[in-house]
Amino acid sequence: MNTMFASMFGGWELVVIFAAILILFGAKRIPEFAKGLGQGIREFKKAAREVTDEVNTADTTQKPAPAPTQMQQPPQTVSQSTTPKV
Repeated sequence: MNTMFASMFGGWELVVIFAAILILFGAKRIPEFAKGLGQGIREFKKAAREVTDEVNTADTTQKPAPAPTQMQQPPQTVSQSTTPKV
């Protein structure tokens, strides 16, 4: 629990908030809201886990790019002519 949130509301404030929710929505609707909230959180975590797994598998199955090759130049040949060029 976030300590900042806990410092904003004391015990009596939370009791008043929960009582207001109970009065507004009724005792039957609160478990339905909680169940829906739990299912939503579960689906969100499942989707986040699937995306993480997909990224990890794509990262491991991806072949590394080949290293850039340098253009090889033919070796320099030295002309060994016996007659000097004039």
